[in-house]
Amino acid sequence: MPVLTFANLPDRVGHELGVSKWVMVDQERIDKFADCTGDHQWIHVDPERARQQSPFRTTIAHGYLTLSIIGALGQEIGALPENTQAAFNYGLNRVRFVAPVRVGTRIRLRSTLIGLENRGPGQYLMKADNVVEIEGEEKPALTAETLVMIYERRRKAGD
Repeated sequence: MPVLTFANLPDRVGHELGVSKWVMVDQERIDKFADCTGDHQWIHVDPERARQQSPFRTTIAHGYLTLSIIGALGQEIGALPENTQAAFNYGLNRVRFVAPVRVGTRIRLRSTLIGLENRGPGQYLMKADNVVEIEGEEKPALTAETLVMIYERRRKAGD
């Protein structure tokens, strides 16, 4: 796949930006997210109770943990054009949590550029369709339409 640049970015609309490597979702990651957010619901952090009472028979990742991984995996696949000065999460248009991510499974991101708006000199709003896949499962963990505001690094006079 060609390197993403500001020059070829408009041509990439409607095309896949990339697929990330698989990432393990283990209990330590889930526990750290719980500590960070204060969401210690037993279905996420109590393996014994989850084994006995959860319909999944194990702990599952927080939906927002899975959603939050999109940013890092997007960087991994090179979803931002080279020469990007800054990129900011602008929001979400649509998120659906389709299937639970059970502890000990691996997930990956598949991202497609579905829209690009010029917001001024060197400023663009990227709209991407993201699917977080669960290894070995038919249904994805989630789908999310993300919005990212990107800024092209400007050349200084004399460059």
